[in-house]
Amino acid sequence: MEPQPTEALETVFRLESPRVIAGVARLVRDVGIAEELTQDALVAALEQWPRDGVPDNPGAWLMATARRRAVDLIRRRENYACKLAEIGRDLPTAAAPPEEPAGPDDIDDDLLRLVFTACHPVLSAEARIALTLRLLGGLTTPEIARAFLVPEPTVAQRIVRAKRTLATKNVAFEVPYGPDRAARLGSVLEVIYLIFNEGYAATAGDDWLRPALCEDALRLARVLSALMPKEPEVHGLTALLEFQASRTAARTGPDGAPVLLKDQNRRRWNRMLIARGITALDRAHTTGSGAPGPYVLQAAIAACHATAYTYQETDWPRIATLYGLLAARAPSPVVELNRAVAVSMAEGPAPALTLVDALAAEPALRDYHLLPSVRGDLLLRLGREAEARTEFERAASLARNERERELLTRRARGTDG
Repeated sequence: MEPQPTEALETVFRLESPRVIAGVARLVRDVGIAEELTQDALVAALEQWPRDGVPDNPGAWLMATARRRAVDLIRRRENYACKLAEIGRDLPTAAAPPEEPAGPDDIDDDLLRLVFTACHPVLSAEARIALTLRLLGGLTTPEIARAFLVPEPTVAQRIVRAKRTLATKNVAFEVPYGPDRAARLGSVLEVIYLIFNEGYAATAGDDWLRPALCEDALRLARVLSALMPKEPEVHGLTALLEFQASRTAARTGPDGAPVLLKDQNRRRWNRMLIARGITALDRAHTTGSGAPGPYVLQAAIAACHATAYTYQETDWPRIATLYGLLAARAPSPVVELNRAVAVSMAEGPAPALTLVDALAAEPALRDYHLLPSVRGDLLLRLGREAEARTEFERAASLARNERERELLTRRARGTDG
């Protein structure tokens, strides 16, 4: 059975809208207007496709329709500018519309411009995430709201304000070069990383995993790798997400409860994603000439887990070393906490507990539930069960995710006599 026009349109629009918005934004130089024109093309398709049938190349149809509307808008602006010129005699005439992209490579360039615009550091992290999922992920406002467990009006306001900020700040629709490139690229990678992490271990709500968010982030990372093949950190992030996503099926039990790494059935890990991760990590090493960046180091750590067929075979000394390099490259209390976990497996719980206790005064970890969780695990391995129970109870009280809270509560009860 052939898909109905409306079903086909929904699928095509989700897949093609980023490219259409990017192509139109190149003409009008405003992502907000570009999205509106793309939505106009969607409305036109809703009117024509049920009557005339789905075109042979629906993506090209949407692009052409949206571009025509963009050119009409530019011409109206030109006419208005000409009338002003006739009145004032000294006002410059608006420039002719830019030429349309000539081929697929130009469209890819437009898509890359859209990535850097949506993730511009002039926007807050929340705004960048919402705008990226809307423009590049093809998600609707209700879908974004459900994914992040926030009210729809909140997401809508973030998106509207983000587009307004880009316009009022005159953010150029361009790919940055020179000194600005590294900082801007860092913002792009951070957005994709945050989207994936929210899907991989949700900060709040009843579900620990939100696979759709992981899939969106991984798709964006793969697109970025294709658009920026010479950037090692882009390949590093892609490799990291491939490795992490490979464990998804094994990270929860039949009832949705979290399954710890040491208890996971590694036969359920996705070997195809692991192979893709290894390939991406190899590309990162091949394209990089200096010291590896934070995402490449994290990918190397994830590779140690992904290539170990059992928990006992994990190369914990190498992981501890890599975390040390990561701590030097991108200092963070969370990185130090993860390094302590690796040290506990490589050298034992006692030296690791010393490292964890040194982090107790860190302001960033004051309400971080994994600090008492890790400390409870170390105390339990040292036979200090009463202290471990107290730590697990504290961790449970700090956890915002219901599934994680239940897991920590069970661990606390498991330390009873």
